Amino acid sequence: MCRRLKFDNIMVQGRLRNGKLIAAKVLSVESRQGLKEFMNELMAISNISHGNLVSLYGYCVEGNQRILVYNYLENNSLAQTLLGSGRSNIQFNWRSRVNICLGIARGLAYLHDTVTPHIVHRDIKASNILLDKDLTPKISDFGLAKLLPPNASHISTRVAGTLGYLAPEYAIRGQVTRKSDVYSFGVLLLEIVSGRSNTSTRLSYEDQMLLEKFPEVTNGVLLLQTWMYYERGDLEKIIDSSLSDDLDVAQACKFLIVGLLCTQDITRHRPTMSSVVGMLTGEKDVDSGNISKPATISDFMDLKVRSMRRENNLAFAPSNRLISTIMAQASHSSSQETTRSSITFTSISDRE
Repeated sequence: MCRRLKFDNIMVQGRLRNGKLIAAKVLSVESRQGLKEFMNELMAISNISHGNLVSLYGYCVEGNQRILVYNYLENNSLAQTLLGSGRSNIQFNWRSRVNICLGIARGLAYLHDTVTPHIVHRDIKASNILLDKDLTPKISDFGLAKLLPPNASHISTRVAGTLGYLAPEYAIRGQVTRKSDVYSFGVLLLEIVSGRSNTSTRLSYEDQMLLEKFPEVTNGVLLLQTWMYYERGDLEKIIDSSLSDDLDVAQACKFLIVGLLCTQDITRHRPTMSSVVGMLTGEKDVDSGNISKPATISDFMDLKVRSMRRENNLAFAPSNRLISTIMAQASHSSSQETTRSSITFTSISDRE
């Protein structure tokens, strides 16, 4: 049983009739965007499985109601636990942060290089990284994901994502590539090592003095700070000061350098996610000799105008048997409003 909800894109905890705890993503019942996100998520992850991706158990469709059913993850998101302003009982020591960084990198490498067609997530950020009871990271929210056709270097699409994680060249030209995700991961890597959000404006006096050199940058503060300290040879100052006993300073600085490599202004100089995994595990050397300055976005009004002009108005056409089945279910379901209704649950697989 699923409760009928009337709010936009929210997550609710629930339980299947077999007793399994689930997280239900209830998509907007009004907006066309909600329908597109529903289709995108189903097409992107219904047939894939990886230890660092959320598991899609199935979906519910009734009338204009769309619900995606995922495995329940006990420890919420990185945004709320590690970077959130509220208090969390979770202690993120250095070893747990290393495992989180590696897990996210491996999940992205799987999407970029193993899955066919390759998948570009387009919205890698702290709030889309969920944690299970063992703090294993799971990449979630594939509503903006794009499938990369064979031999295609990029996809031209409307700009979507989150400022602070959005690769500037994608934001300006509307051409999404796997390197767009690499940029977002680089920002996230810096956040995990520092324990601070890239968009945080709570700065020390010294940091405020540094940023006076770049008054036009109002987003990407952490990224800019990291670059400044890298140039000074003083990257240790970016590391989260709450880390103590098990902190490996050399490894933390290496992770920060990898983050800078991922966010370089020149897109082709950014490593692939498979290379990133190798660098984080120590299987591949980190070349810090030729890092170019990170790319940042400074003119958000211009970005907004460009994005609006590039808005894609093409009709969204379901293209496979799964989507056709969903639409058929929706057309035959009841549209009667009730406070509690029985919605057909369609299982994607018997994932545990």
